[in-house]
Amino acid sequence: MSRTDNGPLRLGVAGLGTVGGGVIRLVTAQADLLAARCGRPVQVTAVSARDRNRDRGLDLSPYTWHDDPVALAGSDDIDVLVELIGGDDGPAKDAVDTAIAAGKDVVTANKALIAHHGTALATAAEARGVALNFEAAVAGGIPIVKAMREGLAGNSFSRVYGILNGTCNYILSAMRDSGRDFADVLDEAQALGYAEADPAFDVDGVDAAHKLAILTSLAFGCPVNLDAVHIEGIRHVSAIDIEFATELGYRIKLLGIARLTDHGVEQRVHPCMVAEASAIAQVGGVFNAVVAEGNFVDRVVFEGRGAGEGPTASAVIGDVVDVARGIRLPAFSVAAKDLNAIDPAPMDRHTGPYYVRLSVLDVPGVIADISAILRDQQLSIGSMLQRGRDPGEPVPVVLITHESEEAALARAMAQISALDSVVEEPKIIRIESL
Repeated sequence: MSRTDNGPLRLGVAGLGTVGGGVIRLVTAQADLLAARCGRPVQVTAVSARDRNRDRGLDLSPYTWHDDPVALAGSDDIDVLVELIGGDDGPAKDAVDTAIAAGKDVVTANKALIAHHGTALATAAEARGVALNFEAAVAGGIPIVKAMREGLAGNSFSRVYGILNGTCNYILSAMRDSGRDFADVLDEAQALGYAEADPAFDVDGVDAAHKLAILTSLAFGCPVNLDAVHIEGIRHVSAIDIEFATELGYRIKLLGIARLTDHGVEQRVHPCMVAEASAIAQVGGVFNAVVAEGNFVDRVVFEGRGAGEGPTASAVIGDVVDVARGIRLPAFSVAAKDLNAIDPAPMDRHTGPYYVRLSVLDVPGVIADISAILRDQQLSIGSMLQRGRDPGEPVPVVLITHESEEAALARAMAQISALDSVVEEPKIIRIESL
């Protein structure tokens, strides 16, 4: 059957977790709507998962079962592989490679796979004349990939940034609302199902880095380069930092930021202080938000649920609809052969204001010693906050720097940490003007 005729578009769903189940439910519930919008029926015809006997609350009897997702990917039962296994290698990559080689379109929600292998997969897909679609890999139900690849295609982008991980956004929002510390709120997030039993992938910034690497390629027409992303998580953000941020008129968010600089393309994931009045500061809970800045459109903001069965399945089916309509575009806005490598900007050349929290003994001369070090590194202070103390207890001192270079700040912090009067490593959070 030709992929361009009006017969049913046959989907093979590899991976029947939360999203896989959501895709089957959506295709079933919206069958008439999809047929009308695609000009042809869209049907799931085959599935694959690790455990055939698991109760998923779905009737899987209408579908051909494949124990091996690679066999599913190469079978004659399907036109499109919907890869929802996850992971940057192993069965997921093998299945996608097999599907492309067999001339089948691929729709995936696998951010790790695209972040690690996106350029090579796009090259193979374009050579074979098939689609490689991954809307659901970035920001769940927010159609940011389609927006950047199509709706905003007439723009040169200067910056793209956003809240790319709902788990971290929930934790930081709850810390602000309740005054509790990270570990306590993480336990709550796990109990509510917002955080995994092993939360490292989320709270250490890796998940957001995968998504940012993809957005960077879409924005700037360069190969996906996950290795160039500077990654910091939120474990070191404490309740006192949240409190000081509020006092200073900021909120703390884990952001992924990509921008063009004089030194190359900067890609970084880390906690940021953003002004309370900014649009990104208002995005709370498990929601995601992405902001794209283009030379003609100026600034556009996308907000929505970044995960979950319904939003992610919605994004997957959006990609499927493109295939059903015969729309097959380059995966990263331009043909893979035309992706232009851009040097990564060294993180130590980053400039901006910084929040620095020190814990110091309240002894004569300590502020003078700190000020001398900052002066020697040509760092100027915009403001300083100092809390009272109980006798003999260290006191927190907060410094807000003017625009500073990261390398100079790092040198200063190394010297300040060595002072006998400084009792903890300095806590540093970058301040972003958004």
